[in-house]
Amino acid sequence: MAVLNKQLESKLPGYRTGKDKPPFLYPDLRYGSKLVSKLINYVMRDGKKSLARRIVYGAFDLIEERTGQDPLEVFYKAVSNVMPKLETRSRRVGGAAYQVPYDVPEDRQKTLALRWIVNAARERGERTMVERLAGELLDAAQGQGRAYEKKLESHRMAEANRPFAHYRW
Repeated sequence: MAVLNKQLESKLPGYRTGKDKPPFLYPDLRYGSKLVSKLINYVMRDGKKSLARRIVYGAFDLIEERTGQDPLEVFYKAVSNVMPKLETRSRRVGGAAYQVPYDVPEDRQKTLALRWIVNAARERGERTMVERLAGELLDAAQGQGRAYEKKLESHRMAEANRPFAHYRW
């Protein structure tokens, strides 16, 4: 009975002792990378993970074919180029809303980078998603493309609102 109460108490609000752990993520099958696994999950729609894997691995094969480089290195370079260091959040002070610049935590940097890469790939004009994703990853690795522009836009916004940095909470 005491064990059951302890389990129930841990589920109630106010009994949490800290942040929840992020859900466990298995590394992907081909490269053994959790970041590639996360990319697969972002590409996935309607629970079709095997299709998402085919798209991502196809894009990696295409990158290797086009550049002759290790696709995993190109992918990591693309993600690191797109990861934003600063972002703005809305903060209300005395009836006015200010865009306050903040440093972005590392896990959110990766999340935003992957989201921006996948969304930019979906908006590209190539014929298949494999070609779109490969093109966007290659562009991002070279410091170009829509996802990279999104990062620069985020940084410009933070720089423009630097005078409001003292409103951080």
